[in-house]
Amino acid sequence: MPSSPLRLIFMGTPEFAVPSLQTLVEHGHRVVAVITAPDKPAGRGRKLTASPVKAYAVSQGIPVLQPEKLKNPDFLEELRAYQADLQIVVAFRMLPEAVWAMPPKGTFNLHASLLPDYRGAAPINWAVINGETETGVTTFFLQHEIDTGDLIFQETEPIRPDDTAGSLYERLMHKGAELVLRTVDAIAAGEAPRIPQRPPQEEKRAPKIFRETCQIDWQQPSQKIVDFVRGLSPYPSAWTELNGRTYKIHRVADAGPQPEPLAAGALLTDAKTHLYVGTADGRVAVEELQPEGKRRMAIEEFFRGNEL
Repeated sequence: MPSSPLRLIFMGTPEFAVPSLQTLVEHGHRVVAVITAPDKPAGRGRKLTASPVKAYAVSQGIPVLQPEKLKNPDFLEELRAYQADLQIVVAFRMLPEAVWAMPPKGTFNLHASLLPDYRGAAPINWAVINGETETGVTTFFLQHEIDTGDLIFQETEPIRPDDTAGSLYERLMHKGAELVLRTVDAIAAGEAPRIPQRPPQEEKRAPKIFRETCQIDWQQPSQKIVDFVRGLSPYPSAWTELNGRTYKIHRVADAGPQPEPLAAGALLTDAKTHLYVGTADGRVAVEELQPEGKRRMAIEEFFRGNEL
């Protein structure tokens, strides 16, 4: 028997959303349909590939809808036919009001930050880039403005000094799944709070990240550069140009004060074991990098087959 009588529709696409869907299914909730992105070409053969959410839904025999346009009348009619009581959104795209306002109990979203901090497309990256020591996950009801709806629940998560966006992503993915389950249970029981959001802090935003966002500015202090690199690791990766060639930089460490003058952006290396780059207040050691067209490697391995 399902743990609640609610008919649920789940919306999501990437790996981050799968544990939330899986947790609902494994706890007996009635997921009547899944909405996800259309299949996309992937790999060398450009073969059409299903999203991780679709792959899991198919394995569980859950109907899958993959609309190109969410305002398409045929899609809206099909969605309405499922007579969902509640919709759950995890790592999907922006919904039109015709979709999020459809169920009688509304639509809620899982966001990977402590809203209203880090509203936007890349909350995990920006929290690490900005040197935060704590973040978390939030569930909230959707309304017109993105990421602004009434809060339901929040759970905090520490950001460790050695965390990358990737390691934090893994923990928030599973913590978020637990919060989604808690939220559905509370809504089913009629016990879900609705807490209006306070105004956000201007410096704590999480806009979409583009390639130009990821270029390292060596004029920044060393700790800022360390946080910038780990906040973009493993994807989309910080990058820089060294002696006219482009490299992705996957890991750096603060190398402390300069024992000798080293201008910001200048290089110091023995071409065997270390590569230092000058910063605004010292230098950082590049520990892992990736030349264009090659795999990522530790600095010692890089110098065994490459030179700057």
